[in-house]
Amino acid sequence: MAAPSPPQSPAGPHQPPVAPPVPPWRRLVAVAAEGVASGTPYMVGSKLLQGWLAANAIPLPLIGLLPLAELPYTLKMFWAPALDRWALPWPDRRRGWILVFQLILVAVIGAMALLRPSTSAASLSAIGAAALVLALASASQDIVIDAYRTDLLPEAERGPGAATHNLGYRTAGLVISSGGFLLAGWLGWPAAFAATAVLMAATIPFTLTAPKLAPLSQPITSLRQAMAGPIREFLHRTGGGRALLVLLLVLLYRWPDGLLNAMAIPFLTITGFSAATIGLIQGAWGIGATIVGTILGGALLPRLGMNRSLWLFALVGAAGNLAYGLLAQFRGGVPALLLAAGLENIGGGMVGAVFVALLMSLCNPRFSATQYALLSGVYALSRSLLSSPAGVLAERTGWTNFFLISVLASLPAFLLMTRITPWNGRQALGAFDAAKDAT
Repeated sequence: MAAPSPPQSPAGPHQPPVAPPVPPWRRLVAVAAEGVASGTPYMVGSKLLQGWLAANAIPLPLIGLLPLAELPYTLKMFWAPALDRWALPWPDRRRGWILVFQLILVAVIGAMALLRPSTSAASLSAIGAAALVLALASASQDIVIDAYRTDLLPEAERGPGAATHNLGYRTAGLVISSGGFLLAGWLGWPAAFAATAVLMAATIPFTLTAPKLAPLSQPITSLRQAMAGPIREFLHRTGGGRALLVLLLVLLYRWPDGLLNAMAIPFLTITGFSAATIGLIQGAWGIGATIVGTILGGALLPRLGMNRSLWLFALVGAAGNLAYGLLAQFRGGVPALLLAAGLENIGGGMVGAVFVALLMSLCNPRFSATQYALLSGVYALSRSLLSSPAGVLAERTGWTNFFLISVLASLPAFLLMTRITPWNGRQALGAFDAAKDAT
């Protein structure tokens, strides 16, 4: 007698298969490790590289060109479809590319230890090329890490997963911004870059042993499908009018953050705080408070749900902006600054956790690399374009009024949330639901 055929998934032929069951802690460990892998090259290309060039007396106008090498982080949406289309089969469709980019990043960061900065054209060209390759590989790794995290985590784990990823990212930032500079002062800059390459290499075993994704039941078969499919699927799922509202929420939800971050250090400097105090606030105190906020956000999100978390965490974030307005109005010295910066960074950690969870919820696993890159690109506009008038606003209105304006910048997001993420709603309208997917 013929053996019975295996039961079909109740989700139907259009559903992405569910990955083999693994303990939740294994998923969270994998997400944390990839957070470290994501944060390490970014900190090398920004903080460590700047310090290295400045220590070798490279002219400031040339150091000021370094942000141009970060353009791949803004433009990554343009090659994200290729990573959706041509997935590497081993270890799985996401970790294959993650492994490739991590090996490249280890090699590039290690090679930087061999460079010797000088004002010669050859030296500057070599450093510029290394910085560009670093940014390209790092941005590409981010595309696939974001997609892997989105595909791996079930809805109930997105809050803790977003928080865990941010913790890994922040930990890498803290290790490199403090330990890297201490090591450079002790053993020299080549040792700092070599140690950072070792840190990057240490994430590879976690990539190899991370939980495996199941193959898609409907793999992408053409580049055209990889480019047009994500947009078509998103519009079909959300509906034309709601799609625009969802994108506006992604654009505006963290706008108050962008305004405050653009002017926080100039405000502290102009109002008379010392460089040492600013370094303490922006360094250990700020990162520590952000980690507290990230953990708090990740713990509260599963209990509150997506919608209520978006509302409540945005209120905490706005309170941080208001605290800076009160500091500008009444001063109060270092104790008041510690309170304001602590509230700002706790709110920022909470907002960051729920925002990453929101972006993950809006992605279909079939197109998660491209859809997440597009959504994060929309958010990047608020950090750059919408926040660019911050200096003009501060100069014309004064510090107190500027920070009050940054609080008011949260109102458009709250108005959008009344439509998209109502307080009593289960999840954001337009969020991907595997049970209803019809791609």
